Amino acid sequence: MDKLTIEDLDLKGKRALIKVDFNIPLNDRGRLTDDTRMVAALPTIEYAISHGAKAILISHFGRPGGKVVESLRLNPAAKRLAELLARPVRKLDDCCGPEVVQAVSNMSEGDVLLLENVRFHPGEEANDEDFARSLANLGDVFINDAFGAAHRAHASTVGVTKFLPSAAGFLLVEEMDYLSRVLGKPTRPFLGIIGGVKVSTKIGVIENLLDKVDALIVGGGMAYTFLMAEGMEVGKSPVELEKLDLARRILAKARREGVPFLLPVDFLVVDDISSNARSKVVDRAEIPADWQGVDIGPATIEKFASAISEARTVLWCGPMGIFEIEPFSKGTSALAELLASSSVISVIGGGDSVAAVRQAGMVDKMTHVSTGGGATMEFLAGRKLPAIEALTNAKDAK
Repeated sequence: MDKLTIEDLDLKGKRALIKVDFNIPLNDRGRLTDDTRMVAALPTIEYAISHGAKAILISHFGRPGGKVVESLRLNPAAKRLAELLARPVRKLDDCCGPEVVQAVSNMSEGDVLLLENVRFHPGEEANDEDFARSLANLGDVFINDAFGAAHRAHASTVGVTKFLPSAAGFLLVEEMDYLSRVLGKPTRPFLGIIGGVKVSTKIGVIENLLDKVDALIVGGGMAYTFLMAEGMEVGKSPVELEKLDLARRILAKARREGVPFLLPVDFLVVDDISSNARSKVVDRAEIPADWQGVDIGPATIEKFASAISEARTVLWCGPMGIFEIEPFSKGTSALAELLASSSVISVIGGGDSVAAVRQAGMVDKMTHVSTGGGATMEFLAGRKLPAIEALTNAKDAK
């Protein structure tokens, strides 16, 4: 990276304001169901406190709309973080104000303090300068380790950087290194796999990848839009009619540039979206009018497996079907198993594909599983991330 990183900072005795992404799922009893993003932030937090910093953590959680929502407090996160760090974590009931200032002034080196959900204040998402200054006044340096919010120009991601030396944490550096490498200098052949329901949510990624990959697989719900664009009937499968012309342009571009554009050749179809629906596997040209596709079929899995076997680098964004319903998850699970058992460099991006890999129990067998969600998609679409751009340039810090 050409930005300042945490290892460039002198942290001894400093108040280190660290942006983390503790926007993590809770069950209906308010208990954490997945601490992956918290675990990913540990190296930065542990480095800071081991180097004598006073760690002041900022996080958002959910969409409270600029007001206090009791169910969106960060108390469960504080409890789990204390367990992971094996040390006390003090949790405050606000992220600014006199009581917060006093709590920070009472900190000793190595202490960890978690501020309350920053989105309880309307100034956060508005990137209000006064609110950003109130956050920045709590620290001597700012460290951003919340890659999942890097595409947001908010007060705690961009605003604070106007007032403090600002560096990337270890997770941010790792994410940018992997994603930049896969887009810039992949080990070839480079295969892209794009899934999910809508073309519209991944159009930027598809268009950007077409200039970089050696082959592109498109599955999931968006495949039906491309098949209809080629003149096929897809029954009641999801189609974005307003994107048909766009799909035709993408297919034409792939042909012009000689990039194999691999679509499913068969599907698991059902007469109803439920776990006990009637189902059958059909050729892609034989989807019944009153049925809809919910997963790729065995011939498609075999076809995609062949493409994976020829690749050296695979970027996977989006599931192959409605993986949340067990009978419709076989295609997505099969791809996860294929990547896990191969020697390819496997980079997994996007919230749904990450969830699918985790559901299949294959996270540890992938080269890199991004924590970014929307930020990952923005970066893969070739767009600059505001929170990354806002960090202090390394050359300016010398």
